[in-house]
Amino acid sequence: MKFQLAPLPYAYAALEPVVDRETMQLHHDRHHAAYVNNLNQAIAKVGGIWATRSLPELLLDLSALPVSIRELVRNNGGGHLNHTLFWQMLQPGGVTNKPAELTTVIQQQFGGWSQLKEQIITAGLGRFGSGWVWLAQDELGHLQILTTANQDNPLSSGWHPVLGLDLWEHAYYLQYHQQRAIYLENLWQIIDWKFVQRLWLDPTRVQHIIY
Repeated sequence: MKFQLAPLPYAYAALEPVVDRETMQLHHDRHHAAYVNNLNQAIAKVGGIWATRSLPELLLDLSALPVSIRELVRNNGGGHLNHTLFWQMLQPGGVTNKPAELTTVIQQQFGGWSQLKEQIITAGLGRFGSGWVWLAQDELGHLQILTTANQDNPLSSGWHPVLGLDLWEHAYYLQYHQQRAIYLENLWQIIDWKFVQRLWLDPTRVQHIIY
C-alpha cells in the first residue's frame, strides 16, 4: 500500500473532555482509514508516474491527474492529508503559552488571538454542510481564513495550510449533536500552536510529513 494510516499520536481518550474517545476512534479508524484505502485503490488503477507522486504533489495539480481518478484523489487524498495534519494540530491539554513569533503576526494581521478565534469560528459556522475551516498562507505569505468544501485542501489552490479544523458532522456529532459552535469553541482549547507555528515558519513542511 502506497499510503498508510498512521496511529494517532495520542490515546483515543487523550483529548477528553473536548473530544470523546468514541468519536476519536470512529473518526480515525473508520473515516480516515476509508480515505486511505480508497486513495490507494485509485492510484493502483492507473499506476505509472502517479504511483511515484507524494500526496501533496497529487493535490497541488489535480487537473493533471487522469480524469478517471481525479475526483477520487481530490476527495480521498484530501481526506488523508487533512486528517493527518488535523491529528497533529491537536494536543492533549493544549498549549497554554502561544509561540511568540506567531503571536506577533496574529496581532498584526488579525488584531490578536481573540479576534482570530472569533473570525475562525464565524467562518466555520458559515460553511454550509461538510468541509473545513482553515488558517492558510496565501501566495504572498499573508495569513488568511477560508473554508473549503468536503475534503478540499488549500494546497490545491496554491495556498499553504497552517491550521485546519474539521467541520464534518462525524467529527463532533456523537458528542455535540448539531452544536457546531460549541464544538469549535471547545476545540480551540486543544490546538497545538507550536505545531501550527512550525507549519507557518516552513510551509514546505506539509510536503515532508509521512502520509
